[in-house]
Amino acid sequence: MNLLLWGTQVDESLFPTLELIKEIGFEGVEVPIFNPNPDAWHSWRKKLDELGLHREADTFCGADVNLISPDAAVRAHALEYLKRCVDCAVVLGAGRLMGPYHSALGVFTGSSATADEWKCGVEGIQILADYAQQQEIVLGMEYLNRFEMYLTSSSDELARFVDEVDHPNCRIMFDTFHANIEEKNIGDAIRKLGDRIEFIQLSENDRSTPGKGNVDWAGVFRAIQDINYDGWLSIEAFSPKLPAANIWRQMFDSEEQLMRDGLAFIKSMRERVNE
Repeated sequence: MNLLLWGTQVDESLFPTLELIKEIGFEGVEVPIFNPNPDAWHSWRKKLDELGLHREADTFCGADVNLISPDAAVRAHALEYLKRCVDCAVVLGAGRLMGPYHSALGVFTGSSATADEWKCGVEGIQILADYAQQQEIVLGMEYLNRFEMYLTSSSDELARFVDEVDHPNCRIMFDTFHANIEEKNIGDAIRKLGDRIEFIQLSENDRSTPGKGNVDWAGVFRAIQDINYDGWLSIEAFSPKLPAANIWRQMFDSEEQLMRDGLAFIKSMRERVNE
């Protein structure tokens, strides 16, 4: 379960929520790293260990920490920020740092990525992947839809990006929300990315409860089976508590109901494709 459902206040006030997530039947959580101070995450590791919850880390970047900025100082700052996020993932006890941090969220130039921007992104992630490898952390690159990001906004672009980074610790995190906007066929996109996929976020077209919208879930789960994916499946849903997601209305009864219904739906889909 992705903790962004509860917004950006990621601190010990969420510990009762972790207990509920465990009680409902989830086996792990995605923890957003907004505080890049590794010391902030020791208590989280202790709590997650007590609950027996697996954990992975996520982050994203803004204009001041942008690996493809024309300003070399901003690029250097971005790299240092991301290295500290890797350090936080280590303290947390995660094995992955995932997200669209190859460039900045919501920053646009009015045109598609230039060759220089692409080069900066690839080189920055190569350096970060080397650092992550030393810390035994795998990077999970994500593409976002064209309204949120422009360096990569499709499976083809992200595959080319990761292939050019060409590092064993740089792989792909796949999000069905963005694929539902950008791909001709979500299942075909999953099959095309194949064994590059390290982690899968299941997200409905309106970011609410999986199974309540128009995502082609049968196609998604068939493709997951077709590539013999046996990694984690995570629910990523948002609410007005996350302003960056531009969601201004509540689209589910409660976080608890969303989790219970979403988990039941995933289990039912997995059973259906295995029949």
